Amino acid sequence: MHTSVSDHSEVALAFENHFADTLPGDQDHHNTRRQVTGACYSFVAPTPVSAPVLVAYSKEAAAELGLREEDCRSPWFTDMFSGNLVLADMKPYAMCYGGHQFGTWAGQLGDGRAINLGEVVNGGNQRWTLQLKGAGPTPYSRSADGLAVLRSSLREFICSEAMHHLGIPTTRALSLILTGDRVLRDMFYDGHPELEPGAVVCRTSPSFLRFGNFEIFSARKEYDLLEELLRFTIKNDFPGINESSGVDSYLEWFTEVCRRTAIMIVHWMRVGFVHGVMNSDNMSVLGLTIDYGPYGWLEGYDPTWTPNTTDAQGRRYCYGNQPYMAQWNLMQLANAIYPVVKEEKRLQEALDTYRFTFQEEWQRTLKAKLGLHTTEKNDDQLISSLLELLTKTETDMTIFFRNLAHLEMSEKNGDRLLEIVSDAFYAPDDIDQDHLNHLKSWLHLYRLRMRRNELDDEERRKRMNLVNPKYVFRNYLAQQAIDKVEQGDYSEVEELLDLFRNPYDEQPERQRYAAKRPEWARNRPGCSMLSCSS
Repeated sequence: MHTSVSDHSEVALAFENHFADTLPGDQDHHNTRRQVTGACYSFVAPTPVSAPVLVAYSKEAAAELGLREEDCRSPWFTDMFSGNLVLADMKPYAMCYGGHQFGTWAGQLGDGRAINLGEVVNGGNQRWTLQLKGAGPTPYSRSADGLAVLRSSLREFICSEAMHHLGIPTTRALSLILTGDRVLRDMFYDGHPELEPGAVVCRTSPSFLRFGNFEIFSARKEYDLLEELLRFTIKNDFPGINESSGVDSYLEWFTEVCRRTAIMIVHWMRVGFVHGVMNSDNMSVLGLTIDYGPYGWLEGYDPTWTPNTTDAQGRRYCYGNQPYMAQWNLMQLANAIYPVVKEEKRLQEALDTYRFTFQEEWQRTLKAKLGLHTTEKNDDQLISSLLELLTKTETDMTIFFRNLAHLEMSEKNGDRLLEIVSDAFYAPDDIDQDHLNHLKSWLHLYRLRMRRNELDDEERRKRMNLVNPKYVFRNYLAQQAIDKVEQGDYSEVEELLDLFRNPYDEQPERQRYAAKRPEWARNRPGCSMLSCSS
């Protein structure tokens, strides 16, 4: 039973329902699993939980909504963002969308375990959609229960905020709440399900629209609805585009989606983030990172690494493939809007924006990671030879680039140059001498290049440290926090939230969080690869 609004007169949020009030919804209000046609969403209420407990909230995300600490610590906050409190001005709904999963059209997917509560407009006139993930079944849940467990919820909650502070376009996370209920999950699909603690994350974003929202209407030939959604999206989320200019506005919008997607992927690559499940229903039209499932951080630099056990065979969504998979998904979006655009050449030109933007931004980013201030004709070779060297032995990407900033141009001794980056090696005793000699040669060439770079050591180091983080949310750090929460200790969650408020800063008292993945975590469940199960 949902709590009534009269029990919470101090609620500090007012909700609007622009999406639900503007676009056509499902006429069947029964929460039964089914195909939903002719609608952008279905009304559905969150499933009440038995004993919600707030684990943590994001101060920054709360501030965006105009919430104070006393608001976030109040009973109504826990009730609302666990699904127990539905206000009179809310119209909760789940969105209808489809998608290509691992390259194959999967038909209707939709919000199977996400329920949008509505929208909040803050003091700066910014609109935020608030969404509960793990709040129970919807018409799009298929055979699933619509719930989520602690381990996946904690990972999404902390990673969303860490990515924000890393400067990466992302949806946000407001709160992590334990439900007091147990949820049955088969973590690795191996026939050994277990009951796990249930949890709900409140996610926030200007919009949760995905490529798949447009694909489903095109696949069903519901072109009027497709065009209506296009106009709505442009008007509400792309204010620089005149939505009344028809096809021209659709093409301008698609060009901007391509540009934003390219910038997002460059940021992922810059910090070694691997999304793990880049299906077209997991791609935001706002160019935001969305749906933190089996993600991971590149530790040993291996472009073929994927964190997703489901992807272990084909490695479709591995680190090195991410730029190509984003382009592939954009092609599916182009195909989806073609019936209302009908201009293949101009759609292709828009798609080219992705390739040009990615190439330009990625080259600029790689130069920044190496502290290259001036440009020389051999810079591309210097960069590519380093990336090739990093694949030859297990070398921690984050630590290597961070430590490289400490190189001094006056240092000529090859062994001492090597010492600067040696902390990044996972098995230093196993590295053959040839590789060490090649790396010394590269470091010597890099040192000479820095002497022609027009920056002194201190300034170069400062610039490199702005793009090469000291701290990333490694999977083993997440697992340690999960273990503590399961024991009733929420302190590690707060510690990680605080750590990632400044991921580029030296935090000497937290040096342990910058360490390589420990050997015990190499193959432990939750610390290396993960499944889509949550």
